[in-house]
Amino acid sequence: MPEAAGEEFTLGDRVGRAGRLNAAQILERFLDWLEDSGIEPYAGQEEAFLELASDRHVILSTPTGSGKSLVAVALHFKALCEGRRSWYSAPTKALVNEKFFALCRDFGPESVGMLTGDASINPEAPIVCCTAEVLANVALRRGERAEIPYVVMDEFHFYADPQRGFAWQVPLLSLPRTLFLLMSATLGDMSGIARNLRRRTGRDVAWVQNEERPVPLDYEYRETPLHRSVETLLEEGRAPIYVVSFTQRESADLAQALTSAGVADRPLRDRIRGEIAGFRFDTPYGRDVRRCLGFGVGLHHAGLLPKYRLLVERLAQQGLLRVISGTDTLGVGVNIPIRTVLFTRLAKFDGRRVSLLRVRDFKQIAGRAGRRGFDERGSVVCQAPEHVIEARRRRERGRRRGSPPRPRDEVSWNRPTFERLVERPPETLVSRFRVTHDVAVHVLRRESGGGYRGLVELIELSHESAPRKRRLRREAAAVFRSLRQGGIVSLAGDAGRAGRRVLIDVELQWDFSLMHNLSLYLLDAVACLDREAPDYALDVLSLVESILEDPRVVLSAQVERARRELLARLKSEGVPYEERIRQLEQVEPPRPGAEFIRETFEIFRERHPWVRGDEVRPKCVARELFSQYYRFGDYVRLYRLQRFEGVLLRYLGQVYSTLRRTVPEQAKTEAVADVEAYLRALIEHVDRSLVNEWENLRDPRAASGSSPEPVYDLARDPRGLQARVRAEVHRLVQALAARDYADASLLVRADGAESWEPERFEAVLEPYYADYPELMFDERARHAEHTRLDSQGPRVWKVTQRLLDPEDDGFWCLRATVDLRGGTTPEGPLLALEYLGT
Repeated sequence: MPEAAGEEFTLGDRVGRAGRLNAAQILERFLDWLEDSGIEPYAGQEEAFLELASDRHVILSTPTGSGKSLVAVALHFKALCEGRRSWYSAPTKALVNEKFFALCRDFGPESVGMLTGDASINPEAPIVCCTAEVLANVALRRGERAEIPYVVMDEFHFYADPQRGFAWQVPLLSLPRTLFLLMSATLGDMSGIARNLRRRTGRDVAWVQNEERPVPLDYEYRETPLHRSVETLLEEGRAPIYVVSFTQRESADLAQALTSAGVADRPLRDRIRGEIAGFRFDTPYGRDVRRCLGFGVGLHHAGLLPKYRLLVERLAQQGLLRVISGTDTLGVGVNIPIRTVLFTRLAKFDGRRVSLLRVRDFKQIAGRAGRRGFDERGSVVCQAPEHVIEARRRRERGRRRGSPPRPRDEVSWNRPTFERLVERPPETLVSRFRVTHDVAVHVLRRESGGGYRGLVELIELSHESAPRKRRLRREAAAVFRSLRQGGIVSLAGDAGRAGRRVLIDVELQWDFSLMHNLSLYLLDAVACLDREAPDYALDVLSLVESILEDPRVVLSAQVERARRELLARLKSEGVPYEERIRQLEQVEPPRPGAEFIRETFEIFRERHPWVRGDEVRPKCVARELFSQYYRFGDYVRLYRLQRFEGVLLRYLGQVYSTLRRTVPEQAKTEAVADVEAYLRALIEHVDRSLVNEWENLRDPRAASGSSPEPVYDLARDPRGLQARVRAEVHRLVQALAARDYADASLLVRADGAESWEPERFEAVLEPYYADYPELMFDERARHAEHTRLDSQGPRVWKVTQRLLDPEDDGFWCLRATVDLRGGTTPEGPLLALEYLGT
């Protein structure tokens, strides 16, 4: 296609009319684009292009930085030229977002959609970016009828992940008409998977391997103190450096220590401060993050809020951070360009015990070193254990005796350990197929090829061994029986006859999910509660929390605070030391309703033997937040969770998602809706990206070509609207009562002429505080009778909130407008504040 002078054409402009080109012409047109773009493909890329053009599956096992993404672009281009759809899946939302925008640049935004992330965008687009779980759900729900001709599965080594690997296997089993491109730098032996894929689809599989890196790596084992190693690497010009620790605490401590190491000079620090000048570091740990960044040191781990991690990634991409201290999040497709990877250790806690790194984990992290186009070589450096480094320092100082002993129970490593990790190939991927209630519901809902027979057939197709398949069939039978007992499914037709149809309860919400092992217990237990009891909503919340994994760091903080308070009281009462110790050892985190939860669970377990090792875990985190109406920052400060804000937020997100999607609508009273709205408002105010991910979950059928479910419309849900408005009004009143006017200004919409800056709030409320010492925000002030919502026409409402004062005069109120004419579920605050006064 000729290009006009001064006009840029995307790859999408070269597609032409769908179906007009044959395979050879499509490949030729793509190669012409590469040449015009100044891109010279590597041998492995060219081989993959040819195999895809020949309609073969491709397993692409090449190092990081070798251009696997370009092969994926070639497959998307092929699909567009044929007038067909293609899907890209990845393990993390961040990676999906990154590829979404990259593909928008290549093919134009009208051709690319996304089914997870900050929003579900353009879901009917010919190219769809999604997480692996979304693709797996589509495959389970639609089976062979899913219109998914082409699939790119990035970071395919997740196939062996114990928790998530199932999602990488399901599409291979359920989509026999699909052509797959499986990509990773650390696949290992793929012969078994290739054989199963060929047998299932009847299509040849090409395995493209190439160990040659575009940017070679050098490897170094160091026995110098960590701070000295960092200084040496900086002096040798090997920045930017990513220092890998395997605990969040270690990475945070190291980042703080590096602020005094002179990492960045004054001009670079000034540039960083200019870049972050308008960023909201508005949580308790935000000050520490900002301080580290101000010295040119980044911090990156799962305990950080997502917005802080994304900021670090953005600054790194701009070349502003010379050192980043983080965990192994680096190995999960995080886009942080670095020159050197520095391992502080070669052992990590895997959830059960501390063990040496697997070859795959090591290579996945180490492979991030070296920036294509910037570095001639990348560096991978490993620190010796601390006791070895200290022993060497003592020898160098002439101290022959008294070398520090190796810590007891420490998993140690040495130079040969490091060399083995460098030289050995990744371990063979292991199948992680499983049968859960959520999987069963998806398959049972299929319009064709579903039912119980479909579930059994899926097990037979799995990559498991014959003994394991027999066990899975028994588990599937138990799961199906439990779904019938729980009223989720029923059988239509005459009893005793074969071929009876499976029916799903039509009263369940469209996005109903049994994603947790004990979701059926939750349904059973909620039905046992008294809906008229004053604590019904709180008890529902406790049941939801009981089926979720414990946020251990939060529960430990609850115990520590309780012990501090108890110790102070016991000392003041003169209790003897031995008795104080005995009582302190008995302190546990709060568990309201634990007796009811355990009793109902034992009854449930007797009726459902398949539960086996699963246990409920009563706790009180979300319940404590809601019952005391804490703000996020206040709760973090209360329990000293500054370094674990991301852990707390992620847990609250799980509670919100489970409450919204697993508790049946018929069990949700107005009070339960208030809890749901409170959690939504709290999470969104802290970090909007998490709520948007859940709020924009769509039925996979909407993206697979069948009739899409209607998008949730807040205006058509009066109870949901009331609950969300009350939650947002209460957060605003809470901020005003705390005289936190900066926070209040963020809780109202900035639309139109009405602008409420902190100074305006302070000025307007000055007369109030001249008459009254405080603005009330107790349980009575949050009562529903003080909030009115009146319709002002189609999709517009007027909100009036009475403000309570200590004298009960009731002269003050606030008025706001909620306008939903511009969207079904607007992002950000609903309230456009119009008036605050008497």
